[in-house]
Amino acid sequence: MQVDFNKGNGLVPVIVQDAVTRRVLMLGYMNEEALTITQERGLVTFYSRSRQKLWTKGETSGNYLTVRDIATDCDNDTILIKAIPSGPVCHTGSDTCFDEANNPSLMTSSEFLFYLEEVIFDRREHPIEGSYTNHLFSRGINKIAQKVGEEAVELVIEAMDDNKPLFLGEAADVIYHMLVLLAQKNVHLEEVVEVLKRRHSR
Repeated sequence: MQVDFNKGNGLVPVIVQDAVTRRVLMLGYMNEEALTITQERGLVTFYSRSRQKLWTKGETSGNYLTVRDIATDCDNDTILIKAIPSGPVCHTGSDTCFDEANNPSLMTSSEFLFYLEEVIFDRREHPIEGSYTNHLFSRGINKIAQKVGEEAVELVIEAMDDNKPLFLGEAADVIYHMLVLLAQKNVHLEEVVEVLKRRHSR
């Protein structure tokens, strides 16, 4: 990755985006050293223009930004970092520096479904100890597919009864385990949606 630090007298703007929700979290600046440290440590580190020094986001609050991906724009003079925040990003206590909520509970149903897919893909690439999703991935494709089948059978059984909460719970289990199976196959939900769109147009 080639970054042009000369245009901004040694600094480039850095946009930080939530790697899962895609919400823009904040804007900061980096010099070449800050970028190197960010790449090496995996924690977003900026150059403070007011304090004239490097600082790692979260070093005081504990709300670090863990790097998932780094990219540059077409002119190589702006950096985009996709990261996982460990808490509110803004010093005011807000989720973002633009005073926007970054809370999955506030998402629409369709937004949350795609958010959940992103969480599952992130777990696959960055395992977390004790995560049920990672436990499923560790068991392999056959066990995951079997689990989807088991949950589907349980959904059918509940459909024969009139207990709506249990039926909804089983339906949620089927959807979640199907998303895990899609991720294991490296297939995105949007691809499935496209198939539904084509069928709908017939």
